[in-house]
Amino acid sequence: MTISPVYSGRPDTLREPVEQRVYELLDALHIPYQRVDHEPAYDMDACAGISDALGITICKNLLLTPRNRSAFYLLAMPADLPFRTADFSKKIGSSRLSFASPEDLQALLGVQPGSASVLGLMNDTEHRVTLALERRVAEAEWFGCHPCRNTSSLRLKTADLLHVFLPHIGVEPIIVDL
Repeated sequence: MTISPVYSGRPDTLREPVEQRVYELLDALHIPYQRVDHEPAYDMDACAGISDALGITICKNLLLTPRNRSAFYLLAMPADLPFRTADFSKKIGSSRLSFASPEDLQALLGVQPGSASVLGLMNDTEHRVTLALERRVAEAEWFGCHPCRNTSSLRLKTADLLHVFLPHIGVEPIIVDL
């Protein structure tokens, strides 16, 4: 995978509208971030080189829902941590969860499969998605994610995510130990 050098701030060229809105909001909130551009990264194996380039670990982001689609959960967890739906379901007191559909990703977060991101919660204006952060992610110094497109990745301070970005969009995460 070809990965760009590390840049500070937004790209010089216009991007897809969903990605452009991320940069605009981060800049408006005065949240500094570093960025790399790369080929589409559809899975965590592809993100390994990206993590190395940014000096962090990109989070695994999963949009989950029970069969009746009565609730949605965006789980951000360490990339190397195995995911067991039954364990997570039990931790949050939900019936067994499964992966949300591509249509749900688009409708709720404004993203395509492979681009799920905590930053996509800015598009969930009805607050239908509950954010769950695995404790190691919430307590890490740095947070790594896509800016709603899997052709770029960002590194920002977790404190900025927790204390500036999420309060601004009206999201209070739940912290889970997996």
